[in-house]
Amino acid sequence: MPEVWLDRLIATELADRQARSLNYQLKAARIPIHRDLMNFDWAETPLPKARIDQLATAGFMDQAYNLILVGGTGTGKTHLATALGVAAIHQGKRIRFYNAVDLVNQLDKEKQQGKAGNLAKQLTTMDAVILDELGYLSFPTSGGALLFHLISDPHHQKRTGQEARN
Repeated sequence: MPEVWLDRLIATELADRQARSLNYQLKAARIPIHRDLMNFDWAETPLPKARIDQLATAGFMDQAYNLILVGGTGTGKTHLATALGVAAIHQGKRIRFYNAVDLVNQLDKEKQQGKAGNLAKQLTTMDAVILDELGYLSFPTSGGALLFHLISDPHHQKRTGQEARN
């Protein structure tokens, strides 16, 4: 009988650790609004549900493939990108969400402080980086160059699947 209680206690502890880890990763991703595929408006996307379900497995992240979602305003790109990010977190992936302008501002600030490269190093620990509003807001040419360098850095690409949205 004590073995049964011990097994239950261990199972409960493991479930609690997994739940705390999941909550931590969801907060660390800094996704502004939690979205998932259960509430996705399938009428707003030309992609078949089967393809999106395949992307939700996060397999493309294992090969460090990029995923770029392109479409007009209000077509669900942000919802889909964040839902795929949330699905990946549920599968143990590490995700970080950025508004493109905020990321450029962080990169610029880092450069001004003489700490260029620190953020890029941090992002190499991520399985995916979601860049939102990439084509909608403008930023200085120097900021664009910093962002381009971050995205095109071969070391960073080997370790991180990057999702971008135009």
